[in-house]
Amino acid sequence: MAFRDRKDAGRRLAALCRPYREPTPLVLGLARGGIPVAAEVAEALGAPLDVMVVRKLGAPFQPELAVGAMAPDGIRELDRAGLRAMGISEEAMARVEEEEARELRRRVALYRGDRPPLDVAGRTVLLVDDGIATGHTARAAIRWLRAQPGLARLVLAVPVAAAQTIAELAPLVDALVVVEAPEDLMTIGSWYERFDATPDEAVLEHLARAAARTDGSAAAHALARDVEIPLEDGRLLEGRLEVPAGARGIVVFAHGSGSSRHSPRNRHVAAALRAAGLGTLLMDLLTPEEERLDERTTELRFDIPRLAERLGRAIRWLGADPALAALRIGLFGASTGGGAALVAAAERPDRVAAVVSRGGRPDLAGARALARVRAPVLLLVGSLDEAVIRMNQDALAQMRGAQVRLALVPGATHLFEEPGTLDAVAHTAAAWFASHL
Repeated sequence: MAFRDRKDAGRRLAALCRPYREPTPLVLGLARGGIPVAAEVAEALGAPLDVMVVRKLGAPFQPELAVGAMAPDGIRELDRAGLRAMGISEEAMARVEEEEARELRRRVALYRGDRPPLDVAGRTVLLVDDGIATGHTARAAIRWLRAQPGLARLVLAVPVAAAQTIAELAPLVDALVVVEAPEDLMTIGSWYERFDATPDEAVLEHLARAAARTDGSAAAHALARDVEIPLEDGRLLEGRLEVPAGARGIVVFAHGSGSSRHSPRNRHVAAALRAAGLGTLLMDLLTPEEERLDERTTELRFDIPRLAERLGRAIRWLGADPALAALRIGLFGASTGGGAALVAAAERPDRVAAVVSRGGRPDLAGARALARVRAPVLLLVGSLDEAVIRMNQDALAQMRGAQVRLALVPGATHLFEEPGTLDAVAHTAAAWFASHL
């Protein structure tokens, strides 16, 4: 394996793309897997990032077997000799093309939103993907770009590509940048230690972060609004987003057992964080239906993978907002939310810059997640909460890759109901986030 993940591949590719830094190019990522790679290249070159949508056309009887690709404006590439050899009719392919055309239009509409159509006039374009096997998608993208008026120069840049395919693509572009070009590629995924599918939310997040970086559009004005964070099945998580003008970061709250965004303790801490110049997102981690089920069974409040996944969605949702994408993210977890926050931090070390746990159960994150946490972590526990102190001590010993501090709040029990103890939590948390966000 040559690359840990797409981020690592993008950084290594970026080092080879430096000769194209001037004049400032347009880095164009092929959605979806090429976008995380392209984001690293764009950041390293100080260049804008945009998206190119091309759909692979798979054989009707085996969709994973690429027989062509489709780009916008009706451009398509087909392996006609292969289609004849496999006995695939034009009618069968037409059905595949119709379905892929619908998906292509959906993605273009989702990724571009109300932004103007892609304009490459007078630009050097770095076309980036996460790898090239047959080259069908690259050919379709190249054909579309060559049809655009005024394209100055086209550079195809990928971390890994089959040597024969690269030789075939070379005459179609002005330059090639490839980190690895094996004679026997096998599969693109075999060259990555981690090759997870890239979801739509991640594409939008990368585009928004790049826009914030190039446009300087990080939150400059105060905002306060009720928000809804969509789940994959269309259900919504409700929340309250408040960001003071000039905020240096946003803290996402993970509530504890049987609680919600209306938790008075979390709202008290959130107010102190905003007074310190930090934005806050108080959100429900369960839908109303799930909350009713949890009230009867108490089973979902301990479903740490579910809660952590919801936090991950909130992180991606914030990253997809151009006004907020450049702000660093902190997580504040209470009770079981402390475990969920640490799992989310382990999953998103690129976005989570600090974690605070109040009376939390970091042990519920599990040894594997705790070992992967890299963000600075502050564990706040009441000095009289002996059982939870032991749990936090055990978890601290497993977080060897992070800066971790266990702080006991004098005279506090588990819920921090004693006078002044919750204020101590708020002030200590604000100082921690202020120093790390």
